[in-house]
Amino acid sequence: MRAHLSQLWQTRAPTDSHLHTYYFFAVLRFVLVLVPQNGYVHPDEFFQSVEVMTGDHFRLEHTRTWEFNNTMPLRSITLPFALLRVPWSFYEFIALYVRMWCGIELVNSYAFLVFPRLIYTCLSFSIDWCVYRICRLYGLRYEIRLLALGSSWVLLVFGTRTFSNTLELVMCSWLLCLVAECMLKTNTIVYKKEYLEEKYDKAASISERVKIWKLKNALPAHNLQYLFAMSSICVAGVFNRPTFLLFGAPMVFFWLLRGMGTRTVTFRDFNMRIGLFCLCALPTLLLFIFCDSLYYQHLTVGELHMLQLGIDNFVFTPWNFVKYNIDSTQTAMHGVHPCYVHLLVNIPMLFNVLGVAALAAFTHLLLRFFHAEYQLLPRFQSIVSLMSGAIFVPLFFLSLINHQEPRFLLPITFPLLLLHAPKLITGFSPAYPFQTEHPMLRWIYDRVLCSKASAPHLLRIWYIANVLLTVFFGFIHQAGVFPLAQHMAHVVATKPTATHVHLLTSHTYSLPLHLVNVPSSRLLHFNAQTHQRYRRQRDFYLYEYGGLELDTLLHKVKLIIGNCELRMSGSQRIRYKMYLAIPASLSGSLHEAFQRSNSSTYLNFELQSVFYPHLSTEAFPQMQGRHPCDVDAPHWAHDNLRGTCDVEQAPSLRFSYLTRQFSSFVHQFGLALYEIDVRRNLPLHSQTLDLAPKQPSST
Repeated sequence: MRAHLSQLWQTRAPTDSHLHTYYFFAVLRFVLVLVPQNGYVHPDEFFQSVEVMTGDHFRLEHTRTWEFNNTMPLRSITLPFALLRVPWSFYEFIALYVRMWCGIELVNSYAFLVFPRLIYTCLSFSIDWCVYRICRLYGLRYEIRLLALGSSWVLLVFGTRTFSNTLELVMCSWLLCLVAECMLKTNTIVYKKEYLEEKYDKAASISERVKIWKLKNALPAHNLQYLFAMSSICVAGVFNRPTFLLFGAPMVFFWLLRGMGTRTVTFRDFNMRIGLFCLCALPTLLLFIFCDSLYYQHLTVGELHMLQLGIDNFVFTPWNFVKYNIDSTQTAMHGVHPCYVHLLVNIPMLFNVLGVAALAAFTHLLLRFFHAEYQLLPRFQSIVSLMSGAIFVPLFFLSLINHQEPRFLLPITFPLLLLHAPKLITGFSPAYPFQTEHPMLRWIYDRVLCSKASAPHLLRIWYIANVLLTVFFGFIHQAGVFPLAQHMAHVVATKPTATHVHLLTSHTYSLPLHLVNVPSSRLLHFNAQTHQRYRRQRDFYLYEYGGLELDTLLHKVKLIIGNCELRMSGSQRIRYKMYLAIPASLSGSLHEAFQRSNSSTYLNFELQSVFYPHLSTEAFPQMQGRHPCDVDAPHWAHDNLRGTCDVEQAPSLRFSYLTRQFSSFVHQFGLALYEIDVRRNLPLHSQTLDLAPKQPSST
């Protein structure tokens, strides 16, 4: 008995350990949202949903990207409205009473960043449930699969961000779970039905046949299981991102094809499933079209009341999306990539060792197929075929598009981890995978693929890679943008009256304007005390110059500050504050450009703050870069870029020099904010001549 309990403990301990580690990562997923993650993965994280929804709801200054234009909108507003505008209403109601009773302001930049992420994080846990559900249905080990999912940086970073790709991942997981459950139920019922039919034909007595006939009629229906739920998910997925067609098509195909090839399921059932699937999709389709048409003002309440409706009154955003992206010249504007980037770069980056294992396993299946080893291939209507189709069918079609980003592959996370997560503890191949014995193949198996060679290292590599990528994209990459927005929100809130704030940014991602928390100057506001409506004057201006050359950037600075000086000397006497945000790695180059220009005599650049950490791929830190001298570039002396300044020792291999160079490198991981003003010790007419933008002479 004691030996039996000891053996039981030894077999259960790894499973319990994996499950406890998963719980740790599940809690960590919430903690990383609340910290919060300042890392800025891609502008679409904000500008495809949160920027517009939050700006509309709180009547803030915000940027409406070209995808939300009323003429030809590409983005459906229905899902963002349901996921953000509706929860914001409840949040605003709670914040009102907290402000009245406790004097605490909950509507701030932190809430604008964290609250939408909490909603998407809660949705991401439905992916975990789908993994657990399928594993329980098919008798698979769910502990290691949940561990791989929870510890993946895809869930820790992308799963907590407000990307449309995150919603696509969630809905693909729902659809896969429903299809897998339907396939299992159909296979079970069809098997039982055919078994009972055989027993019925062989029955010797009428009473036995009646009993079998009753058992057969008692079998539950399976043809149309989850029909409405699946069709609604497909419509919502297509309106969220039309690329959902590529991910959902193989799943729906497996749902339509389940049970085919048996006596009880025929092409009549196949055609009936297609027809009813399309009919059940109509209500959700009409709802999305109706909501989008109202939001984009193609359809008005007056036209509905008068029943003056035409085809131009309705908006079908997925079609506009397809029309835009089907033109390769349009997608090339966002970046052109070779067709192999998804296969050789994005999959290994997203899934590291499991991505490599998935590609190797699929290659092995293709080799077996081309060698006509059909008996070694998985059955077509099996869970392995379903998951493989959900991975590689969309991967093939997405590779044909010339613009490829890693986030486009997020929906394949669920099937890939479900199939290959056990390799983290079993190794690449527990058994010899090749049909023929060859010394080279045997060497590859013994040194790389077998459990003894690969199992001890795969889980360790998985952890290290995911931790590094989580830290990089969650806390370093463009991570100074949100602290910059918070700082500017404080500047705008505390500035004197009749003062305009101008912010210029360069070599950074676009600043989400709603995070600055500035009331909109385009909309009417309501004063609850006087019960009057009013319009605010615009007092915050944002200028984003991307990767503009620094000399050209300084020319822009002079033009803007010249215009501000003219306004200040005019009748309105509008004062101003001007700021420039630029990666700290460009501080030395900015000072050199500043010295080359003719503005150093009348302009003053004063460092206000540096937001750490921040890494911009447009301005990588340099190993031989200048020491920041307290991160204030104007302190630099001319030294032919030898990596020294006026307070630093001459270059040598001394420890002090090496530590200073290391300090120089580290300090470049920041976003520097400079305040720009005019030196007031010059005569007024001299300032005007230098700062005012020159008008072209008439001929």
